[in-house]
Parts: sequence; structure tokens; C-alpha cells
Amino acid sequence: MTVTIASLTLGPLGNNVYILGDEESGAAVVIDPSFEPRRQADEIRRRGWTLRQIWLTHGHFDHTEGAAALRELFSPAPLVGMHPDAQDWVRTYGKRFSFGFRSAPLPPVDVPFYQGQRLKLNPDGGKLMVEVREVPGHSPGSVIFYCAEAGAAIVGDAIFRESIGRTDLPGGNHPQLISAIRTQIFTLPEETRLLPGHGPETSVGYEKVHNPYLS
Repeated sequence: MTVTIASLTLGPLGNNVYILGDEESGAAVVIDPSFEPRRQADEIRRRGWTLRQIWLTHGHFDHTEGAAALRELFSPAPLVGMHPDAQDWVRTYGKRFSFGFRSAPLPPVDVPFYQGQRLKLNPDGGKLMVEVREVPGHSPGSVIFYCAEAGAAIVGDAIFRESIGRTDLPGGNHPQLISAIRTQIFTLPEETRLLPGHGPETSVGYEKVHNPYLS
């Protein structure tokens, strides 16, 4: 199985949307669909893939905004995955912390995420390709998705190039985030690419040396 990771930077907040494609089966997963769902659907179809799942790293509106609309653009509808604590955050705070944007409702969640869970790109079969790791602190229920075969982890807003996710919103916890990064991200191979929700990609090895919050 060959995994390709495509990315689009979309919307007014510069969100990075990642598409994981299985070149053999054509199954695709969108991680954090954010804004402009039709552009994402067009990219998936341009590559000859079919969207089978939508995975959400956490509950902040700019990472979930396009999930419901993107789900409706494919038949059968793709499965949606999210950590239960992230779902609770959306139910409690989602409307209050959309910062003036009209946020779309979260679609039904089919796959609850948990620490150490292994995921397939094609839910109907194939190899377990992606590991779920919990990284709370930026927001409750935050997770990253690590694909060893691709040498990459999609890390949401947990860590950025020379920075980390904000912890001042409800449910944020700075010491918890620092601990989660050290135990769940910095334990990955140093050459692992870190693909964040905003800004340029980085790597485990680079952040160990250059991230002022962690070095």
C-alpha cells in the first residue's frame, strides 16, 4: 500500500487541510476539512480518489467547519472520526468560540478516537496505517495521526514550527500540552515530518532543538 499526502491551505485563517490517499484502493481521508469543502472535493476527484473518511484532530471551529458539507458531497457518505472529549467541547463551547464566524454544525461522529488506536484509510479493508496519539492541552480531545509508512504526523494545532498551540481557550492547559508533546510527539523518530494545522511543516528533530517552548 502506498500512501500519498496532499495538502491545501484554505480559508481566511490559513488552515492546512491534509488528504491521505491510498494509491492502490483509491480510498482517501481528509483531516480537518476546515473551509472551502468543494475545493477539497475537487482535489480528491482530480486525483482519482474517493473520500471514505473525515478525521478531526480537535473541536475548534476552523478545523471542523467543512466537515458536514464535505460529507454531503460524496456517496456513500464518509465516516467521521473524533475523540469523545473533543465532541464534548464542541457541544459545550463550539458556538461561543467561533470568533464571529457562522460555524457549521458538527456531523454525526461514527468513529471515536482513543490513544493507540490503529486506523485504515479504507474502512472496508486493507492495512492498519495510522496511529492515533492523544495530545490534549490545546483543546480537550486533541489527537495527532502518525503514519510511519509516510514518515509523517498530522498534528493539528498541538505544535507548529518553533511554536505550540494556544492554551488560553476553555479546556486549554499549558503544562498538559507541553507534557503531551514530549511524550507523544517527541518520542517519534527525529526525521518524522510534522504537518500542522497552520503554517509550514517542520520535523521532530528540528523542534527538539529550535522550539523555544520545548528546547
